[in-house]
Amino acid sequence: MFNLMDSVKSLLGNDFISKASNMLGEEETKVENAVAGIVPSVLTGILNKAGSGDAIAMLRMTKETANSGILSSIGNFLASSGLLARGADLLNSLFGDRATDVANAISNFSGVKPTSATALMSVVAPAALGVIGQRADATNMNTSTFLSVLNNQKDEILNAIPPDLNLAGALGVSSLGSIGSKLSAALSGTVGQVRDMPGRIRKTSAARWLVPVVLIIAALGVLWYLKSRRNDDRKTEVATHTMKADSLVASPPPSSLPANETIKVKLPNGVELDAYEGGIEDQLVSFLNDPSKQVEKNIWFDFDNLNFETNSSTITPQSMKQIRNIAIILRAFPSASIKIGGYTDKTGDEPANMKLSQDRADAVLMALKNERIPAAQLAGAEGYGSQYAKATASAPDEERKKDRRIAVSPRKK
Repeated sequence: MFNLMDSVKSLLGNDFISKASNMLGEEETKVENAVAGIVPSVLTGILNKAGSGDAIAMLRMTKETANSGILSSIGNFLASSGLLARGADLLNSLFGDRATDVANAISNFSGVKPTSATALMSVVAPAALGVIGQRADATNMNTSTFLSVLNNQKDEILNAIPPDLNLAGALGVSSLGSIGSKLSAALSGTVGQVRDMPGRIRKTSAARWLVPVVLIIAALGVLWYLKSRRNDDRKTEVATHTMKADSLVASPPPSSLPANETIKVKLPNGVELDAYEGGIEDQLVSFLNDPSKQVEKNIWFDFDNLNFETNSSTITPQSMKQIRNIAIILRAFPSASIKIGGYTDKTGDEPANMKLSQDRADAVLMALKNERIPAAQLAGAEGYGSQYAKATASAPDEERKKDRRIAVSPRKK
């Protein structure tokens, strides 16, 4: 039977405690106590996010971790700053702004330094996510079965939290039991939806012959929407823009789209990012690496894989990868700082456009803060609405979409 706790521990290896003790300069017994608290703590973090409405994103994250090849390097994490940085990114994705609190709780409980606790957590987080992702791929898990696996093992995980480890306080919840309750409720919701589906279809028995027709039309509609959405949002033009003063007045973007080829963008600390050739990561790192390029307020780079829910400032889960990439870049260039800018096309009410662009810029800024980027590296966020949009409100959407952007401007190198 698949057991999460045992699988994670076995992935770490029998000599992990000894090696970690030597590399971190900590007593072996303290490292052993820390790991005993970290493994169930990280798994509890997964339970918490999955039960808080993020099950789809969590399942995707586990699969991406498993398929990234990172699991084959778990034994070398503590010897590589690049690998530890990747683990820290996953850790921050899991705990958000609570990661430091959890690390401090582990430190207080076990006696290891907070930095050692963070390093150990940065090894366990990808191990736990990857183990689940491997199982998810092997058994073709969907959201419901993913929640079911977690729910079946939640009691063992929560009971493994040492009594002296104040994990509930670090996570900001009233009790660890509330995490288990949320997870069970989330599972009940997915099962209830599936169970109720036949009943909803039976209610339309008077026009039963319409059901397959409606389903076919709906499927065609979804396919059309996804295709247009990809064309509209995902392949947004990427360019270095010349802007007047501190505004988002952009020069016309190039007529051709950047190649959708994935490349490795190498950072000074050895970390390599998967990114699009000519994308924001590629351009930003090239700029920061080039001593001949001077910081100016008229230099901006557009996100090319950042989307929001329609008419809102809610960042889609798929977009978090690029935001995390920007965070990784900032950590690799600790002296650098950036400003976030947002703007819209000319359709709609201008005050509403100003608010939407500001809210979206603020959302990106907050997402970077949640990735533990220091305030000194974030020079603020500003929304400019549609005041600098080039296309008219009546222009085809193909032209107007060029005006719907979130951009970053380096303010220090």
